[in-house]
Amino acid sequence: MTTWLRCRHEGHVRFGRLDGDTVHFHAGDVLPTPQSLGNAAPLAAVELLTPCTPGKLVGLWNNFHERARIEGLARPDHPLYFIKTDNCYLPSGGTIRRPPGYDGPIVYEGELGIVIGRSCARIAPDQADDYIFGYTCVNDVTARGILKSDPSFPQWVRAKSFDSFGPFGPWIVDGLDPGALHVETWLDGIKKQNYPVIDMFFSPREIVSRLSHDMTLNRGDLICCGTSVGVETMPAGCRIDVCIPGIGTLTNTFAG
Repeated sequence: MTTWLRCRHEGHVRFGRLDGDTVHFHAGDVLPTPQSLGNAAPLAAVELLTPCTPGKLVGLWNNFHERARIEGLARPDHPLYFIKTDNCYLPSGGTIRRPPGYDGPIVYEGELGIVIGRSCARIAPDQADDYIFGYTCVNDVTARGILKSDPSFPQWVRAKSFDSFGPFGPWIVDGLDPGALHVETWLDGIKKQNYPVIDMFFSPREIVSRLSHDMTLNRGDLICCGTSVGVETMPAGCRIDVCIPGIGTLTNTFAG
């Protein structure tokens, strides 16, 4: 397993491999074989950025057996998904902000994120690992009061794409077996979500395959695998930690 991150160091944006508390800088970004530049810096000396810059962020809905059971939902025949726009991206350590003029509930959704490493279209599930660069932590922040405020049109993109509503990071880890992972979400130090990735209707490899038949997935794109039970409203001033043991912890505060 290798841990990759993007950061700002001495005024320059860098891509690097994390080894303990040291960042070893590499050329480019999310590439099949990043090339070492031969220089490094302490992790404490860099500013973490989002670990990639997705051209698109695709988020799944209704992808967990347990949540579907509780909410009375049926298993979909194909992954159900929406798009979050690129203005919403936020690194670990950043502050989630309430949209001006909206005073309704804003919820966290801790999720596993898949980072695409090579462009792909119409691939089979057993080919997906060749196109997945690695995995990261995601908080799919949602203005729940907006989602269904107009009965004629569910506003998935608007409710999920406000500035700062797409935190992910702090880094990307490759070489993982995603089926062995658990997703935890902590609200001010209290664990609110703790669910296994294996409870998904569509596994990460199946998700990449299915979506690649709908659209070309490009290098750096991010797919959020959906969330399970335990989603709650974020109170003003709270801290949200999305922790996936084996990957890391995405930490953000909510300004309210």
